[in-house]
Amino acid sequence: MKKFYVTTPIYYVNDVPHIGHACTTLVADFLARYYRQKNCDVFFLTGTDEHGLNVAQAAKKKNLSPQKFCDQVSARFQETWKELNISNDYFIRTTDPKHKKIAAQIIQKIYDNGDIYQNTYEGLYCIGCEKFLTKTDLVDDRCPLHPPEKTIRQKEKNWFFKLSKYIPQIIKMIEDKKTNYVFPAGKRKEVLAKLKAGVHDISFSRASVKWGIPIPWDNSQTIYVWIEALLNYYTATRFLPNKKEFWPANLHLVGKEISWFHLVIWQAILLSMELPLPKKVFVHDFYIIDDKKISKSQGDKITPQELIDKFGVEGTRYLIANSFPANNDTNVSIARFIEKYNADLANGLGNLVSRILSLVEKYCARKIPKITKNPDSHPLRINKKIHNWKRTWQDIDHFLPQCQPSEALASVWKFISEADKYINRNKPWELAKKNKKKFNWVIYGLLDSLCQIAWQIYPFLPETSRKIARQLNIKKLLVKNPQNKDSWTNIKPGTKIKSGKPLFPRITPKI
Repeated sequence: MKKFYVTTPIYYVNDVPHIGHACTTLVADFLARYYRQKNCDVFFLTGTDEHGLNVAQAAKKKNLSPQKFCDQVSARFQETWKELNISNDYFIRTTDPKHKKIAAQIIQKIYDNGDIYQNTYEGLYCIGCEKFLTKTDLVDDRCPLHPPEKTIRQKEKNWFFKLSKYIPQIIKMIEDKKTNYVFPAGKRKEVLAKLKAGVHDISFSRASVKWGIPIPWDNSQTIYVWIEALLNYYTATRFLPNKKEFWPANLHLVGKEISWFHLVIWQAILLSMELPLPKKVFVHDFYIIDDKKISKSQGDKITPQELIDKFGVEGTRYLIANSFPANNDTNVSIARFIEKYNADLANGLGNLVSRILSLVEKYCARKIPKITKNPDSHPLRINKKIHNWKRTWQDIDHFLPQCQPSEALASVWKFISEADKYINRNKPWELAKKNKKKFNWVIYGLLDSLCQIAWQIYPFLPETSRKIARQLNIKKLLVKNPQNKDSWTNIKPGTKIKSGKPLFPRITPKI
């Protein structure tokens, strides 16, 4: 079996889950389900980053120990991912003793390789980001992501990593267009411009931060949290059983604010360790909430729980997939989400399922009708003038591995639209009285289209997919990890159909 290892960032526990966290995790989930459908051996890793000054300060404000605080916030992430039906194979926590042990061993090896030395750093430091800032990071001499008081001048004697030593290799790797190592292309250009502008060695430790993993040869300092956090992608494959062969990762998914760590520093660490590099890194943009960027210091966020309460789990999964900021910042609001939910889910997919099953219930005694033609010759399958089911599969195979779930779903919804138009053109309610043979042909094709749609939406909307599968008795879609090859099986005439409640009830906006 081919292996596919996908990771999300491990989320910092100074914040509870919001839509920005959810979008990255959901795209990883779509990919994990997609590759499982293709009979790949998948390892999907997510988790929480639990060390650093911010965590210690947040715990103090709550009058909790840092570990107790981490336990509470990490649990929130785990509960949220469970509620969103995220299919991660493991949830890593950087306070796990197994991770800490291997992380310390890695740092020791880099030191033994001669890539760590002692020096003094003086410059601007953002407490919110927990990183030293360069001139290019600053807006009005402060971090643009946090309040002014979070940007301080700091002088400290630390252990430094010879990052500059590996920059030529990293530039060469990112410039190789054949590998498409960093995508989208715009993010590749951005990081190359920054690399070619000049890169200095970086501080690898902190003297004033006690909540972290001690430097093995110098217990007066702890490993810089942004270095230690990156190691999780590798440490998980070392301490979990039967996961060693998954390294290197096939894909790291990250937001643009942490791209430098994942595109440059992480690669340099791995080069120092003489380990294989991850195969690809995808960098996505931000959500904008009601025309304002999500702020790390203000309360202007949309939480997954808010969306679940209003749109349900499947509605939330669809809305985030459809609005995912793959290559540009995406402006969203609850009002926009309601409009999209009603248009695509209530009036689109939900209405199509209800229309077709109502016709079967009324005119076919709730059974798939018998036909005399070859079902593979049905116009919704083969007509190249329309957006047929085969074109939809091709689009999913193209767009989803490129981390463009909205484009993949747009193709599914084009097919849904074609099925709706097919009903309107053929008027089966009239054919039922005039031409039973053609009526059966039309209804069979529509039911077969629902079968294809159920398979196509599975990575995105697994429970909706299974609801349709139960209604059409598609047994091969109801197993734990359904295989994509089984989607080519035709539905069987005579099979009993089950009607049910509307998949997506309309939502009336509050005036």
